[in-house]
Amino acid sequence: MGNPQRYRPPRQRVTPTSPPLWTPSPERAGATALARFTASLSAQGHDVGTDYQALWRWSIENQPTLWNAVWDWCGVIGDKGDRVVDPGDRLRETRYFPHARLNFSENLLRRRSGAPAIIARKESGRHREMSWRDLHDLTSQLARAMRAAGMQPGDRIALLLPNIPEAVAIALAAASIGAVVSSASPDFGARGVVDRFGQVGPRLLFVADGYNYRGKRYDTLARVPRILEGLPTVELTVVVPNLDETTPPPAAAVTLDDFIAPHPATDIHFTRLPFDHPLYILFSSGTTGVPKCIVHRAGGVLLQHLKEHQLHCDIRPNDRVFYYTTLGWMMWNWLVSALASEAAILLYDGSPVHPATTSLFYFAGDTGMTLMGTSPGYLDTLRTSRASPRRTHDLSTLRTIVSTGSPLPANAFVYVYRHVKRDVHLASVSGGTDLCACFVGGVPTHPVHPGEIQGPALGMATDVFDADGSPLRAGKGELVCTRPFPSLPLGFLNDDDGSRYRDTYFDRFPDVWCHGDYVEKTAAGGYVIHGRSDATLNVRGVRIGTAEVYRPVEAMDEVAEALAIAQRWGDDTRMVLFVRLAGGARLDAALRRRIRAVLRSQASPRHVPARIVQVGDIPRTRSGKIVELAVRAAVHGEPVRNVEALANPEALEEFRGRVELGG
Repeated sequence: MGNPQRYRPPRQRVTPTSPPLWTPSPERAGATALARFTASLSAQGHDVGTDYQALWRWSIENQPTLWNAVWDWCGVIGDKGDRVVDPGDRLRETRYFPHARLNFSENLLRRRSGAPAIIARKESGRHREMSWRDLHDLTSQLARAMRAAGMQPGDRIALLLPNIPEAVAIALAAASIGAVVSSASPDFGARGVVDRFGQVGPRLLFVADGYNYRGKRYDTLARVPRILEGLPTVELTVVVPNLDETTPPPAAAVTLDDFIAPHPATDIHFTRLPFDHPLYILFSSGTTGVPKCIVHRAGGVLLQHLKEHQLHCDIRPNDRVFYYTTLGWMMWNWLVSALASEAAILLYDGSPVHPATTSLFYFAGDTGMTLMGTSPGYLDTLRTSRASPRRTHDLSTLRTIVSTGSPLPANAFVYVYRHVKRDVHLASVSGGTDLCACFVGGVPTHPVHPGEIQGPALGMATDVFDADGSPLRAGKGELVCTRPFPSLPLGFLNDDDGSRYRDTYFDRFPDVWCHGDYVEKTAAGGYVIHGRSDATLNVRGVRIGTAEVYRPVEAMDEVAEALAIAQRWGDDTRMVLFVRLAGGARLDAALRRRIRAVLRSQASPRHVPARIVQVGDIPRTRSGKIVELAVRAAVHGEPVRNVEALANPEALEEFRGRVELGG
């Protein structure tokens, strides 16, 4: 593979671990797919050890055997071929299943029953169910209509849609014929849409007539003419109805009903293509420039998601799997893949806190949700509003809660086990759009410790490097991956020589994927993520992860959210902490003293900011991630690139020209 020497993780002297908040019973742990998968490997004569860390080490040292076993265990439909791994001269040149032929959609549409495949709810409470049979039939009609429109393998389509069942069917239809799917949320402005889809060059554009958010109606069609001006490759625009009232489609567009009407449902012809055939084009956040277009292979996405769903999240047939997401975040793609495990997927369209802070828990109780996917921001909203869903909602079917998007602080773990559910597997996971998968995540057979991600994902050779590229025995450093993995991106679109791809991930350390997270390992074998490396504070020569600041501050009742930057100050830098306060709290001298005291006692004197400033809102991406780099630019009077990538760009104005930061 990329590194020819055998990988041996170094012995670690690592961060101490707090006592666990949850430990699975022996019966629960033994019934997981991970335990049964491990037993199966052992029965075949593989020395996988007796605990998860041993299994993980085996998975790194025996990658061909691992991925072959994942293919078989998860029941991938397709022709596997006679080779599992084709080593390349460099990590990024390694190929998995080079002779395989498969179709992504065929693996997701293996059922045809009348049981629910999709359960969808809008914030208004409107409820829809789509059976496996109905999903198959709509996908069939769409695929036939796409073929009639001339779509062929490798052609591209774009979805500007809310999180509704039709979006799933359109993506599956495209993948069934080998077309490549890109998507964005309809709350993007025209420029944000063109910045993304203009690079993709789609032949078909699917757009909703509108959407509702926090009780307000938004018209999407009014933006379509401006969007199409920037998308000269679009040959046909299809309008998908989402609003209750009927809106005529723009000129030269057709409605979804008219698009599929000439094509009755039949058995779907799934075109089997190579493992590396492109499936998705995902977009980077775009907060530092025009978004990068990351091309992902069908086989890699399928295999990684099957592994993560079944082995790391213990998703089973007939489960009901939910993630709060939009089509602008990779967690939508991750959620859709749960169909391959024969689980129903739950879609929510609207605000998670409208009409009630606990709206998602009503959805959970009404649908028998088994996995809830959320974010630290939502859990913190619940905590600061003093919600206690375990007392007010039926969560008897809920087995797993997954959180991602930013580091999950220890107080959020404590909140979940006190106020959401005591017997639940809380899995904080981390990976990204870059790989459409996770580097580190949940281990359903092991205890959950506050503030920690449980461990590295199987087959992912994660490590922590210092600035010189040496594995760290202790302390904080760069999250890296030293071996290939199946969902390595094919590359960036319009990057013919591969230089942007190489510079983004492989420039820091030779032939090692550098992910850009600032992390450390724990004594329990887990990980603590301290923030993005590019947002790490370098204050008077000391590196401080932003999450190290946020965790203790956001645990205070008065603080709803925090953001820290390093401000240039003379010939040096100083830390500035911005806080959005909860309720009617006011940042007076007493609260400033308390914040500094908390940081000094729970972190260190180096974590105490030079200035603390109250703001009304904190800018974030459309997937909910706060944007330290954009705020840093605003504070320094520099232009903020691509504000279209922000959900609330107006919030930036509050950071410009602050009197408090002038002295």
